[in-house]
Amino acid sequence: MTQALRKLVTFDEFVAKYPDNTGKRYELYDGVVVEMPQPTGDHEEIVVFLSTKITLEYSRLNLSYGIPKTVLVKPIENESAYSPDVLVLNLANLVNEPLWKKQSTVTQAASISLVIEVVSSNWRDDYLKKYADYEEMGIPEYWIVDYAALGGREFIGNPKQPTISVCCLEEGEYRISKFRGNDRIQSPTFPELNFTAEEIFRAGTGV
Repeated sequence: MTQALRKLVTFDEFVAKYPDNTGKRYELYDGVVVEMPQPTGDHEEIVVFLSTKITLEYSRLNLSYGIPKTVLVKPIENESAYSPDVLVLNLANLVNEPLWKKQSTVTQAASISLVIEVVSSNWRDDYLKKYADYEEMGIPEYWIVDYAALGGREFIGNPKQPTISVCCLEEGEYRISKFRGNDRIQSPTFPELNFTAEEIFRAGTGV
């Protein structure tokens, strides 16, 4: 479970203090500092799979994109800051980011081509809080990779099934497409990606 440190802080206070030298990971939720759980090995194998596949694709297309290690995504409208599992940056727009040089933080949708969250025990954050903030920011594409079927039944079905929700911005709102089993992932940002939901799930089992 995530552990919230309940004293309210501003974004500037957050980046000045967290993360410190403890090696722990933190995010900021409306002024509340939240310690993130150490991810499982399966979780990290899926992150590696997706990062590798997407890097190969934007390199093949000669796009000025990159996947950083510890960049924060900050909604303008609240005191929150997230560290996505996979964040595809449009490097050409970073010159327009006011917080980039000193705080490695992006606030503009034009800087973010794709954001991916791999679901852990804090699944409500991915399906509700981050979904709403990423949509409000205008981020064009957001994937929720629920490989362990942890989310609520309204999101992944009843009975629960491992599901990838691809959220695409249309007229200011996300349209959600769900992928399971041998469904080929459909990405507007990278329409020629060629792997299935099951291939992503298998990456988390070492198969």
